[in-house]
Amino acid sequence: MTERVVPEPQRRRRRPTKQGVVLSRELIVETALRLVGQHGAEALTVRRLGAALGADPSAVYRYFRSTDDLLLALADELIGRAQQGWKATGDWRADLRAIGLRIHAAYQAHPQAALLAAHRTTGRAHEIAAVEAIIGTLRRAGFPDPEAVRIYHAFVDQSLGFAALDAAALALPPAAQSADLRVWQASYARLDAATHPHIAATADLLTADMHRSGYPFALELLLDAAALRLPAAP
Repeated sequence: MTERVVPEPQRRRRRPTKQGVVLSRELIVETALRLVGQHGAEALTVRRLGAALGADPSAVYRYFRSTDDLLLALADELIGRAQQGWKATGDWRADLRAIGLRIHAAYQAHPQAALLAAHRTTGRAHEIAAVEAIIGTLRRAGFPDPEAVRIYHAFVDQSLGFAALDAAALALPPAAQSADLRVWQASYARLDAATHPHIAATADLLTADMHRSGYPFALELLLDAAALRLPAAP
């Protein structure tokens, strides 16, 4: 795709596509998410999008300047979905916990898209709203601005890092997912206590815990650490 985006007032398609739908940014993003989810990153092409939309591929240029422009829109859409229904309660720990778990869940629902988008910075509406909500939560809790920014940075990197890591596991073929999980039982659980006493002592716990995402516990550790940096009330 090239830099040929059509100005906003001229974008709307006046006639339905072959499938009887009218193109929009929202429809293109939703279709792109579906294609990436079904076929992986290689599906994010103008040709594949045009075929799925029942439109000439060039019609996508009316809404997005390039495939990267579309990718950023996908990333912002995932952030927006994570925020749907979230409302601040005034309890900073509960609010940040809810945001973090929502981000993680939104990316797990679209693991192939998460692999493409979790590391991107969009500067778009949903991302800006999320940044405002997180920093606002920290400032209202009483964290000084330098601390609020540092905790925000750690919080977001942790949530997106785990989202990408867990998405990568979910994006594996089912056989590979099963094989990775079996390693803990087939290999680690059989290690000799004489040579690997610590693994042997915790083998059952490791086998059970490694089947789950480490994010919820890691999030609690971060919130515990942040709480220790909150200035005492006067």
